Amino acid sequence: MRPDGPTMAAPEESLRRRKTGYSHPESESPPVPGRDPAGSPAHLHAGTFWLTRIVLLKALAFVYFVAFLVAFHQNKQLIGDRGLLPCRVFLKNFQQYFQDKTSWEVFSYMPTILWLTDWSDTNSTLDSLALLGLGISSFVLITGCANMLLMAALWGLYMSLVNVGHVWYSFGWESQLLETGFLGIFLCPLWTLSRLPQHTPTSRIVLWGFRWLIFRIMLGAGLIKIRGDRCWRDLTCMDFHYEAILIVSGNLSFLNWLTMVPSLACFDDATLGFLFPSGPGSLKDRVLQMQREIRGARPKPRFGSVVRRAANVSLGILLAWLSVPVVLNLLSSRQVMNTHFNSLHIVNTYGAFGSITKERTEVILQGTASPNASAPDAVWEDYEFKCKPGDPSRRPCLISPYHYRLDWLMWFAAFQTYEHNDWILHLAGKLLASDAEALSLLAHNPFASRPPPRWVRGEHYRYKFSRPGGRHAAEGKWWVRKRIGAYFPPLSLEELRPYFRDRGWPLPQPL
Repeated sequence: MRPDGPTMAAPEESLRRRKTGYSHPESESPPVPGRDPAGSPAHLHAGTFWLTRIVLLKALAFVYFVAFLVAFHQNKQLIGDRGLLPCRVFLKNFQQYFQDKTSWEVFSYMPTILWLTDWSDTNSTLDSLALLGLGISSFVLITGCANMLLMAALWGLYMSLVNVGHVWYSFGWESQLLETGFLGIFLCPLWTLSRLPQHTPTSRIVLWGFRWLIFRIMLGAGLIKIRGDRCWRDLTCMDFHYEAILIVSGNLSFLNWLTMVPSLACFDDATLGFLFPSGPGSLKDRVLQMQREIRGARPKPRFGSVVRRAANVSLGILLAWLSVPVVLNLLSSRQVMNTHFNSLHIVNTYGAFGSITKERTEVILQGTASPNASAPDAVWEDYEFKCKPGDPSRRPCLISPYHYRLDWLMWFAAFQTYEHNDWILHLAGKLLASDAEALSLLAHNPFASRPPPRWVRGEHYRYKFSRPGGRHAAEGKWWVRKRIGAYFPPLSLEELRPYFRDRGWPLPQPL
């Protein structure tokens, strides 16, 4: 007998509904925000980048904050009115070199706000730029929202410092921060300050710009190693590379932290959602609702959206054009690392540790109050820097992501001679005068509360870590050092005065 009738049809219809997910509207209860219809916590869909943008902006703002903090604490001593390499002298020399060029041409060669300021008080200008950068980066870091104007201001402020920073700002992480910061401008809406600007979704072109950046960083770093030091091919470089833990020690400034920033563009909202709290009204809940709205209907194009899309396409074309010399450099057997090809530092070439130093040498500055520097009974006392090795008993510092620029350049100076680093003689002159600004960059002045030294010299030492359980370690020494020889001879303040005048440096006045 063939069954028919409603009694058997009802179970079959119920089964079809369970398979297709269909149910009568009157039998459904309205979904709770942040939860799916079954009542379990809702999951973000893949393919959107609203939360990714917030994480990117916060991470970039953090690096900016550290960079401007370093600038505020150290720029006056390094490039200020009476700094080791005054930016006023640098600007005047640059202006004189391009004296036959128009003001715009000079600005385009070296764009910096300092061209527009009064050079009679560069200390105040440098502090103002750093404080403004600290304020803006703090706002973005705390709130997680920004617009193009704020991000462009951060980029312009830091570029202004980099371009007058001389050797203190001559390393790859400065250009890397500027390129990362330039891309960060296009992450945001023009005016709106909102963590989730509904009409400004994260541009895929900008995301691919970040991915292209991290790809070049990683590829460049790998290629320069293969083409560089033989120890990379012998698999022995790591014996020396990790003699200090780089990301913790701060030996490479904020470079490692900065390199993480563009890699965040590889993760969407579904991946990074765990970083945000759940619940009704939360950012995660709002993103989920926006995802549902986007899936439900395509919004009508707005004029601002069309303009923004055109700007993003133009950005993509610009990045592609500026990438040509970068790609050619990567393919070249004579690859150059950490170089920018334009004054705006937009698309650069990167690479690190193409060669590895097998030993650590340091310049130790010493002073004596003896009237005769060559007397055998002259007592020479060491100046201690804030982070670089000096006293063998002092523990290596851990300051990352902060950075001591003078300590870093002192390490580089140890690879060369003082003739290649004239600023070190300027530092010696300032120590002979007990200059307060210069001494603020050091950790220990052996002549504090005493008259300044009569002579200052530089000694060259080779440093190695003491072996755990060895004699030196038992004596509480972290380092074992051995004198190589003199780095520069004993100098007096009177001997240095003509040297200062020739370079336009302010003459230090002894206390």
